[in-house]
Amino acid sequence: MNVNVFLRRTRPTLASLCRLFSAATVNTTPIGALVKTGDRKEARGGGGGGRDTLGGRLLSLTYTKRSAVVTIRKWKEEGHSVRKYELNRIVRELRKIKRYKHALEICEWMVLQEDIKLQPGDYAVHLDLISKIRGLNSAEKFFEDMPDRMRDHAACTSLLHSYVQNKLCDKAEALFKKMSECGFLKSCLPYNHMLSMYISKGEFEKVPGMIKELKAKTSPDIVTYNLWMTAFASGSDVEGAERVYLKVKEANLSPDWVSYSVLTNLYAKSGDIEKAKLALKEMEKLVSRKNRVGYASLISLHGNLGDKDGVDSTWKKIKSLFKKMNDAEYLSVISAVLKLGEFEEAKDLYDEWESVSGTRDARIPNLILAEYMNREEESHLGEKFYERMVEKGIKPSYSTWEILTWGYLKRKDLEKVLDCFGKAVGAVKKWTVNVRLLKAVWEELEEQGDVKGAEKLMSILQKVGHVNTKLYNSLLRTYAKAGEMPLIVEERMAKDNVEMDEETKELIRLTSLMRVTEISTTISHSR
Repeated sequence: MNVNVFLRRTRPTLASLCRLFSAATVNTTPIGALVKTGDRKEARGGGGGGRDTLGGRLLSLTYTKRSAVVTIRKWKEEGHSVRKYELNRIVRELRKIKRYKHALEICEWMVLQEDIKLQPGDYAVHLDLISKIRGLNSAEKFFEDMPDRMRDHAACTSLLHSYVQNKLCDKAEALFKKMSECGFLKSCLPYNHMLSMYISKGEFEKVPGMIKELKAKTSPDIVTYNLWMTAFASGSDVEGAERVYLKVKEANLSPDWVSYSVLTNLYAKSGDIEKAKLALKEMEKLVSRKNRVGYASLISLHGNLGDKDGVDSTWKKIKSLFKKMNDAEYLSVISAVLKLGEFEEAKDLYDEWESVSGTRDARIPNLILAEYMNREEESHLGEKFYERMVEKGIKPSYSTWEILTWGYLKRKDLEKVLDCFGKAVGAVKKWTVNVRLLKAVWEELEEQGDVKGAEKLMSILQKVGHVNTKLYNSLLRTYAKAGEMPLIVEERMAKDNVEMDEETKELIRLTSLMRVTEISTTISHSR
């Protein structure tokens, strides 16, 4: 479609787009030759009338407990040869379908083979897989122990990607600077990693400078332009995003489905439904079997535009193309039909997912749970659904507990609210404060004058180091509502390094005239 015509005729979530771009940029250079159509079939074990291949055996392992190394050894014992380029292609295919453990086992096996000559790109992929399976510390150690000649731009880019994925901004910036000093910024890939990080952190002011530096040293690719458009879209800057879209054409590049996904989202949010629909049509032309991830995005966008027919037709298309739908696709279709008010259909889709998926991904049942808990007359069914989740072996996530907290808050059941809130905080390594939820819980505690509950909430917050003057004032207001006197508040605040303000002093004065209770005495003794 002509770009000028498109813009005349037409004047996603940010976090998910950044994850998508970051995943797209993980291709840390060549782990092998480009895969031709016939070769890909061989690697997947699907070519030649179902003939037996090493790729077919490795890709059919499915369960992580099964060993890729044992499979390779057995293949060799049967008299077959094992070629590096073939293993490289299999690793690539395994990474595509997120079978990282088996891909890592193949990489580790190759390192031990004297007759296999590894290249820097092989080590880069190996590092990325270690980061995914064993964590960043192991990846850093692997990088340090790597032969000097292998620690080139590819390995550094892979480590940079790991820092970005783990949101370690300082380490990423330090490594990026070192890469610049070593002349390792040879492509747009490391720049794309940095752009992805800045956009996900909301540091949009750093984007123009990074783009300028990139252009001075190399050429942007379509991922660069998509990230650039996303930066403008985050600020609802339609004209800015459209200018970048024009630059894509000027650079003799072709917009991809992600480009049109960004524009569709932006137009929909700005209220220009006509342009959103036109951009979505362009996106539909570009999504195909080879870029499957685009189908989930298509469903979500149709749902955002209130297009039930579009949701249904895309879901039908996915089912016709693939034997089994993945979690991302179920997540998008259930979310879309819920958005369109089709709860019964969403429950049917969930039942289908539960019967075929073995991942036990809490994100999918959380959608149904949230819908139940948002319906006051059906919240008791939400509790039963939660029990069903647990029976099916689905581990509650932070979001699960947060959904339950909101649901019980609507019912003003503070005992269950605090129980679920505590479990939510304990479900993550580092808790990010949900200001709206915390405020709502405190307001209900104050309203009910629930001193015992307020002290329990303070105890939860103290364990994660989140106490401040406002929270102590909320505690004091709760005591005031109950007509009770809190003891040693000033000492408690001093111990928590929290300063008093004028409201704190007034509340202490007010409550000092009230009665001392069992709760007050218990708290003072525990200190």
